[in-house]
Parts: sequence; C-alpha cells; structure tokens
Amino acid sequence: MNDTIFDLGPQARVVARLAEGVRDEQLAGPTPCPGLATRNLLGHLLGLAVAFRDAGRKHLGVTTDTSPNATVPDIGPGWREELPKVLDDLAETWRDPAAWTGMTRAGGVDLPGEAAGAVVADELVIHGWDLARATGQEYEPDPAALQAAYGFLRAAAGDGLARGRGIFGPVVPVPDDAPLLDRALGLSGRDPRWSPRLP
Repeated sequence: MNDTIFDLGPQARVVARLAEGVRDEQLAGPTPCPGLATRNLLGHLLGLAVAFRDAGRKHLGVTTDTSPNATVPDIGPGWREELPKVLDDLAETWRDPAAWTGMTRAGGVDLPGEAAGAVVADELVIHGWDLARATGQEYEPDPAALQAAYGFLRAAAGDGLARGRGIFGPVVPVPDDAPLLDRALGLSGRDPRWSPRLP
C-alpha cells in the first residue's frame, strides 16, 4: 500500500465529537474563518464531507464541481444527525485504496486522488481546530491526518513561504520549534492564539 494512504476515520471522528459538543447558543458565534459563524463552519464541513466522499468514489457531478466559495454554507435542522453520518461515509470511502489513485475532482478542480486525500485531511484538521477554538473545546487531531495536513500546506505554499505567502493567504509566523499543529495553523493563515474574544 502507498505510504501516503492512511485512515481518515480517526480525524473524522474527532470532528464529529466536536460537532456534537456544539451548543445551540454557539451557532451564531465567531470562528477563526473570516466571515463565517459557527453554523456556517458546520455547513462548510458538511459540504466538504459530501464533496470529498463523492470525489473519493469518483462520482463527479454537482457536489464535486461546485466551488466552496460559491455560497455561504449553512446548516439545516437535521445537521446533528446528518454530519456524523456523512463523516463516517467519507472515512469509509477513503479506506478504499482506489480512492487514492487516478484522477478526481473537488471544488471544481481536477486533481490526483492522492492529492485529494491530502486536501481532505487538511480540511478536517484545520477546520476541526476552527470548530474547537470557536466553541471552547479541547482539540487533539489525529497524528496521521495532522502530518498529512502539514505536508500539504507546506508543499502548496512552495516558494511563496519565503515571502510569507501560503495557499490560503498570508502565513502567520510560528516558531520552528512550535507544536506541529501550530505550524500547520500558521501555514493556513491562522493565529494559533485566536480566541472568540481576540479575533
């Protein structure tokens, strides 16, 4: 089996547990994602889980062709049941080595399956932190998913790192000896010290 293949299940379960811990009164609260309240972040997680589930299955269509920036995501009344189920489906899809091979599409972008696996790991790790930080929950990402997310963010930044540019915007400087999660967050343009009181 290819060394880049790993089980997304542990990180998907981390995100599902965080979502379960969100209180209704927190849904309108701020998150580290500019312009997105907690309910919008949950909507984004739901949408990306569906999109990358279908990308892994090579079921290309509306869910894989739509840019994540097309609309502001939101949740419906059944999100508490829907999100953990879709996260389970996502993890199960990516346990099949075929998901990591060939070409697929997500967010309207064609990319190799191996790259799509790294992208979804990044999405789950970084947005897991966003959700935890926004709702005051403890966060410990799955080590394999975190390593994949960091590798993706560093590779995607490429030469831009020397100029302080990452794939998602300006890199937030983080010490070289900081925890791996903090370094990944910095590469994603997030300040690891963010809190709802200090946006």
